[in-house]
Amino acid sequence: MVNKENFIKRLTQILKYHDLSASTFADKINVQRSSISHLLSGRNNPSLDFVLRVVNVFPEVNLYWLLKGEGSFPANEKKLNSTSPILSKNVSKEKPDDLTESKSIEKIVFFYTDGTFKSFKD
Repeated sequence: MVNKENFIKRLTQILKYHDLSASTFADKINVQRSSISHLLSGRNNPSLDFVLRVVNVFPEVNLYWLLKGEGSFPANEKKLNSTSPILSKNVSKEKPDDLTESKSIEKIVFFYTDGTFKSFKD
């Protein structure tokens, strides 16, 4: 069972991190604004649907962190910088020769460290 008070603290942390009001957050995850109000006041427990919406809309929110406080927030806090060995060896900062105006991007896929991914297709 989820500890309601701790869940509320973590949900509030997400709102502050993204600088969102409760109503804007509700709109982003497509739930009724009253649902957020009831959760934040402790009146209601979070539903599985609610939790999954948060995790799907905000990929930096780790499911286990949101539910149990295990892990860290944001989950994808580690960012590559110019001194990263991966960047310096594998990524050229110059535009590749084969990437021209005549080509278009078909699909972009982001792979996250928790094993999930998000695909964007035009």
